Amino acid sequence: MELQSNKWMINLLVCCFFIGVSCNSVEKKIYIHLNYTVPCVRLLNATHQIGCQSSLSGDVGVLHVLESEENLDWVLRTGRNPPYLVILEYPLFTRSVMMKLKNGSSRVAGVAVVAPNTNPPEGFSPHTSCPNENTGVYTDSYDPALAHCNGTVWNPLGNGLSYEEYDFPIFSLKDDNDTRVIRQCYFDHNRAVNGSTPQYPLCAMQLYSHMSAVTDTATCMRRNDLNFSISPEMVCDPLGDYNVWASTRPLNNTVKGHKMWESVVIAAARLDSRSFFFDIAPGAESGVSGFVTLLAAAHALKNVTQEAPPNRTILYTFFQGETFDYIGSSRLVYDMQNNQFTVDLDNVHSVVEVGQVGLRADSKLWLHSDPVSRKNSSVNEEVMKLIDNFQSAAAGGRVSVEEPGFSQPLPPSSFQRFLRARPIPGVVIEDHQSAFTNRFYESMYDTAEYLNISYPSHLTAEEQLEFVTDTAQALTDVATLVARALYMQAGGLESQLSSIRADPQIVTGMLYGFLVRSNNSWFQQIVPSDLMSHLADRPTNFYVGVHQQSSEPTLLVQYLLANLTGNTPNITQNDCQNQREDEKDTESKHMYTYMWVQGTAPPNSTKRDGFCVRSTVRLSKALSPAFDLQEFTSKEYSTWTESRWKTIKGRIFLVASHELEMLTLGVGVGILISSLLITYIVSSKADMLFSAGREPANATY
Repeated sequence: MELQSNKWMINLLVCCFFIGVSCNSVEKKIYIHLNYTVPCVRLLNATHQIGCQSSLSGDVGVLHVLESEENLDWVLRTGRNPPYLVILEYPLFTRSVMMKLKNGSSRVAGVAVVAPNTNPPEGFSPHTSCPNENTGVYTDSYDPALAHCNGTVWNPLGNGLSYEEYDFPIFSLKDDNDTRVIRQCYFDHNRAVNGSTPQYPLCAMQLYSHMSAVTDTATCMRRNDLNFSISPEMVCDPLGDYNVWASTRPLNNTVKGHKMWESVVIAAARLDSRSFFFDIAPGAESGVSGFVTLLAAAHALKNVTQEAPPNRTILYTFFQGETFDYIGSSRLVYDMQNNQFTVDLDNVHSVVEVGQVGLRADSKLWLHSDPVSRKNSSVNEEVMKLIDNFQSAAAGGRVSVEEPGFSQPLPPSSFQRFLRARPIPGVVIEDHQSAFTNRFYESMYDTAEYLNISYPSHLTAEEQLEFVTDTAQALTDVATLVARALYMQAGGLESQLSSIRADPQIVTGMLYGFLVRSNNSWFQQIVPSDLMSHLADRPTNFYVGVHQQSSEPTLLVQYLLANLTGNTPNITQNDCQNQREDEKDTESKHMYTYMWVQGTAPPNSTKRDGFCVRSTVRLSKALSPAFDLQEFTSKEYSTWTESRWKTIKGRIFLVASHELEMLTLGVGVGILISSLLITYIVSSKADMLFSAGREPANATY
């Protein structure tokens, strides 16, 4: 009996296995899954939510490739098979089209935007026309005439698409095999010919991007704290990361707050960028041009600040989260005000910020300053000295500098958060006099191509890494100017300026690593082995992300800055990883950071020659103070959060007519009822039907 039972169990398991395999095979025959899908996700702040989402089970719609804006009438009114999932070519991804789709959302199941291989000639920016207008220094209380970009509209092409809310999913599709399959499916099944109605079966798409958070940051943070289960489910996370900073002379990082007799010149740039879609934020002009220039300037100053140190310390700072109401800079200022940083605001002599510098015209850069703080005579005097230092540094060089006009406000910049705390002398270096030169600000088109970074087709990847493009040479000239001006601003000798030159090989390597592929031989050498997984054969994504961990840009800039400004002590890997020169050293860790990196791989060997880098590079928190203070409706600090989600995917399939679906359901129900009826009859007549084969109970042998 036990043997018979085991056989039945084995047979049952085998049947279940084959049923599972068969179901999986059927699923593959029904659906074509899309390989490259990047969603628009939901973000929230103190007052509202923006972005996109699908329903919990995904949104399904009949595919419709929009061929012109006039063709929208089919989607919004005349088409007989709503809801539609609209495929947009990039020229139609405009505010006009998207607002019409949003307002007719009862007939729209979703939108898929085909990412182009070339940039649109007319420009495109889904950001607002006045970036960060509510969290900069120009408020109604500071100067009403300059508030809300009354003086200058910095981003005139900004259409605000990234700050709208959509109740359907929006995905970006790469223009590859997936897109060709989608188009072919549409033309084979869905396209109306001569005004006729397409016949079933129709090609449909399903997009999954359900977001957990709703309403605003205060609501989602409150839901995070509702612990009704052993493992509570979080619904949103604050945006944030880490700022990267270093100083030209070591500062005791253990002792926070004011440093007696210490005066610092802050040299700043921002790291992050964004676009309409979650995982596409190339930021070539808006972010990369500035921080690469500052990294190259820091490298150019390495030797001279050691051999002929200036009176003041230069503090290099790279801010994260600036796109979202100045997260990084507002946190640094907050920490300085509350003695939670290595220096405080009293130690800050002046600020030099490198902004967008990759598209300058006529080899000219513009030095922007704040007209309100310059009404203070002492501040104005220091600003004039700073501008003079830049003009002296530019003398005889290939880059000239000018002021845009005394009455013009600062462009969107991290420096505004310092001015919000107190009047501090400073300038912001930009390639535009008034409105942005950048026609693709905070968009997926702000790429290497837009900065005219290209390589001869015959070059290998390694040769491209070392090939000095015209853009790299131009940014090298800017880095030389910035380095010389910083050295003079810090009190250095003018006689040393000729020795300060940025290296074009360093600049071109960084541009290639950030805008083409981070998985290259140089970046592999300067990171530890456990960070190799962060290197990829694609451009870096500069979206700030959520605060739990350092992003790829933060890690890369951290190790680059250490490599470019630090030195290599001859110590063991164990001592390096324990932050010391030797076993008796207990002081160096307060002044320096030690990093063990991979180094190069010798020819015909897979083992790398690792080494230690000692530098002053450190990380500081780039999380808005609003979340430490639990002020989720703050008007002073950024309150941006990102919703959590479970599944992001898309798939296409053929859908039958409603009548056929109902017929299939009816036949299925009929078969079910018939089978139940037959089972009942057979069961009730079992004694009669199966008695002939039974043996008498008293049978003997």
